[in-house]
Amino acid sequence: MKHLTPPPRLLMGPGPINCYPRVLSAMSTQLIGQYDPVMTGYMNEVMSLYRDVFRTNNKATLLIDGTSRAGIEAVLVSCIEPGDKVLVPVFGRFGHLLKEIAERAGADVHCIEATWGEVFEPQQIEDAIKQVQPKVLALVQGDTSTTMLQPLDQIGDICRRHDVIFYSDATASIGGNPFETDKWQLDAVSVGLQKCLGGPSGSAPITLSERYVDLVRSRQHVEAGIKADHHSAGSGSRIRSNYFDIPMILDYWGEERLNHHTEATSMLYCARECAINLLEEGVTESIARHELHGKAMLAGIQGMNLQPFGDLTHKMNNVVGVHIPSGVDGEHIRHQLLHDFNIEIGTSFGPLHGKIWRIGTMGYNARQDTVLHTLQSLETLLRRGGHKLHPGQAIDCAFNVYSGKG
Repeated sequence: MKHLTPPPRLLMGPGPINCYPRVLSAMSTQLIGQYDPVMTGYMNEVMSLYRDVFRTNNKATLLIDGTSRAGIEAVLVSCIEPGDKVLVPVFGRFGHLLKEIAERAGADVHCIEATWGEVFEPQQIEDAIKQVQPKVLALVQGDTSTTMLQPLDQIGDICRRHDVIFYSDATASIGGNPFETDKWQLDAVSVGLQKCLGGPSGSAPITLSERYVDLVRSRQHVEAGIKADHHSAGSGSRIRSNYFDIPMILDYWGEERLNHHTEATSMLYCARECAINLLEEGVTESIARHELHGKAMLAGIQGMNLQPFGDLTHKMNNVVGVHIPSGVDGEHIRHQLLHDFNIEIGTSFGPLHGKIWRIGTMGYNARQDTVLHTLQSLETLLRRGGHKLHPGQAIDCAFNVYSGKG
């Protein structure tokens, strides 16, 4: 076996993306014991840092060890009891994922669906809530399968008026698009690191309102091997997952330091550095950077006679969908980009598979040089493949955005 020598890929797809160098450096830091006061100090720092990332005062702000899907599953399996009604508005692949996880938790799941490439109006969601009367609303903010960003600012108020727990997965959007946990009255949010936060997949920051915490505390159950005399069982049914049991995880991250699992130390270092990196830049500034480079990429795509996908008024800042033009072999272009230019872009899923490309500008890769290099490389391949375009116009259009003319 040889030493790890992956090629120098530029990851310009919908995620994962290239990590910030300082994040990679943090991951190589030596381990310490999980109850070392330095380690628990780092855990407390992470909780504080992610309150600022999520724009929240929630005490229950911490990490779930696992990919972003682990965060989704922890939130849903801990609050859903068998038979609970859950409403999932679906506007892409990841709405279907929320539906499946809720079903596996025993929920009675109801869905409303939007055409891929569109989002929901608040009234559509409120009408569905009135009809279904769910316990939980589970809603993706940014769905990279369609590149659409669902507005959330009015949904929290709707949920409070109807006594519904409001959960959102913001893995693909946070750090590159506005997100306001407290202002928008969210009860639970989960994210991953591998998009705009500029880290690897493997840690899932979450934040939980007191309302959510009170709900799941009613299902408190401490496993026999670590149970003490002061622990008492909740009145609700036992959470079906031990690993994703949020009440026990809260006690691990809290003052009791309940020995629920061994924290993934290197990923904690990584998540800590991702948050510090974002906050040093400034959340507002990071969103503006993603918006700038996203606009430049979009302008360049349009400049090479390509049609963007979906309702552009609701496009995420950090990824654009592109219709693969007639007569062009989309997978062959992706293969050439990867192997001749070391650039990765994505296709999509379900009804969009093979019909659109997805090109990301996020995290460490939301930069002018990466945008221009990707546009120039894609233009070269399309021109050589017979697609009609004006050579150089894609770069000119992107430069117009950077110069304030676009």
